Amino acid sequence: MEQNDFKSGYIAIAGPPNAGKSTLLNFILGEKISITSKKPQTTRNRILGILHKKTFQFIFVDTPGVHCTKKEFNTRLVDEAMSVIGDADIILFIIDIKKRDLSSEQLIIKQLKNNKRPVILGLNKIDLVKKQDILPVISEMSEKFNFDTIIPVSAKTGIGVSDLVIAMESILPKGPPFFPKESITDVSERFIVAEIIREKVFRLTGQEIPYSTAVTIDSFNRKNKDLVVIFANIYIERNSQKGIIIGNKGEKLKNIGQEARKDIEVMLSTKVYLKLFVRVQKNWSSDTKAMKRFGY
Repeated sequence: MEQNDFKSGYIAIAGPPNAGKSTLLNFILGEKISITSKKPQTTRNRILGILHKKTFQFIFVDTPGVHCTKKEFNTRLVDEAMSVIGDADIILFIIDIKKRDLSSEQLIIKQLKNNKRPVILGLNKIDLVKKQDILPVISEMSEKFNFDTIIPVSAKTGIGVSDLVIAMESILPKGPPFFPKESITDVSERFIVAEIIREKVFRLTGQEIPYSTAVTIDSFNRKNKDLVVIFANIYIERNSQKGIIIGNKGEKLKNIGQEARKDIEVMLSTKVYLKLFVRVQKNWSSDTKAMKRFGY
């Protein structure tokens, strides 16, 4: 194939919280680089995911969920997502067709109307609705914005994902690859490890804990080709939350560590020794200095 025919570009994945953006990214890549859970605002940082094919290279940018908020921490996340939308070659707008977040959808559409980039709408979680419920949503969304195309998908089962890839390739600009073939993301192994630990906290604790959680990696040492030793801190905002994460006789923290270690070993393709510590950083999510220290 002629180099002149190669396509490449940045694709911003935007949408309300919990629409399935990270699940879709992981499915398309065939790799877990972005954490997922049923709780909103699981994704907090801009994360690149790179798909290499013979004729094109997609550089996906997974963004935090866009929603109406007055909280300082959440405002930063929304600002991060909005800035990515403005810089992308293609915008992939994902909504949860089963559980609509109309105020967030409208906020994003308002932003899209100020943007001249191609926009594809993905109606996610169609495996959870009846076929006759899909057409009215397509009609409704078509009236709200002139999308390049609207594609029903299921990030969980893969329904419609190949159609989505074809649609994105068709409007991708021509250009050389931006990243070498071995690259699948721009974030470090340490970052992904911290995210995996945070995901397990989200999945294994109650409603009040996740929003108050930040994870830092104290040390990440490859002892040899067969073992990586990792020490990590789980930060929460109140002393009362510490007991919830540690659990009775340390069982909850043990489970978090075990589940995280399994995913980290798959990611690193080696055995991992993981030691977790729980620390209190009071009201960090409203402390500008603390947010910066934790990478937000």
